[in-house]
Amino acid sequence: MSLFEKFSPILVDSALNLSEASLPKELLLTTQGSLETFYAPFDYVNPKARITICGITPGRSQAVTALNEARRQLSAGASLEEAKLKAKETASFAGSMRKNLIAMLDHIGLPQLMGIDSCARLFDTHTHLVHYTSALRYPVFFNGSNYSGSPSMLSQSTLLHQIENHLAEEVRTLGDSCVYVPLGPKVAEAFGHLQRKGLVKPEQILAGLPHPFGANAERISYFLEKKPREQLSSKTNADLLDAACSRLRAKISNLTPKEVA
Repeated sequence: MSLFEKFSPILVDSALNLSEASLPKELLLTTQGSLETFYAPFDYVNPKARITICGITPGRSQAVTALNEARRQLSAGASLEEAKLKAKETASFAGSMRKNLIAMLDHIGLPQLMGIDSCARLFDTHTHLVHYTSALRYPVFFNGSNYSGSPSMLSQSTLLHQIENHLAEEVRTLGDSCVYVPLGPKVAEAFGHLQRKGLVKPEQILAGLPHPFGANAERISYFLEKKPREQLSSKTNADLLDAACSRLRAKISNLTPKEVA
């Protein structure tokens, strides 16, 4: 029995209180010290995807959005598979983060590789080309707050389990023709771990984008060549961003463009 099948009766229970204040204990999967992992319906894998966009872990807001959509779908009579798909699509990289992500992917030339005019299509007409996921599939919280990479996910058994089981399973399903965009250095570390295990090739990993969340606005603006170097604060390493952009463009140019159905 999958976790979604296991938790689906709980999701449609009207007594289940879903709010962004805290996730209900009925959905708690594991604890390790100050780390807690909860279930939320991020299980769906698109086996035909040609690009995978990977965050670190769903945040509390994303989790509640996915849980509410799964509840809505199941209550309306949707199949388990359809409910999983809709829950994940609804909650993945929403809001300003999506806008920033699209702009950066366009900037490094990914549309040409995918055979589309803009990576905005990955969120509307060409969703069949993309798989959205996280290094840690299920929401993780540290001291009650969204987990942001510390302590290292490779050093914590409950988190490493998610990488070596759920993320590795997705990589095996997607095969060696899929490319992966890890969002942030912590996610890149997870893919480095899978690369060392021989599950993914280095040319498949497009690491180096600034994380698209709002707090990274200055780095994103510089990466997109919208803010000049001389106006940057000391917190932004322009050389690092320039090198990442050049490396990503070179790697994409060496990949074979994909035909789009």
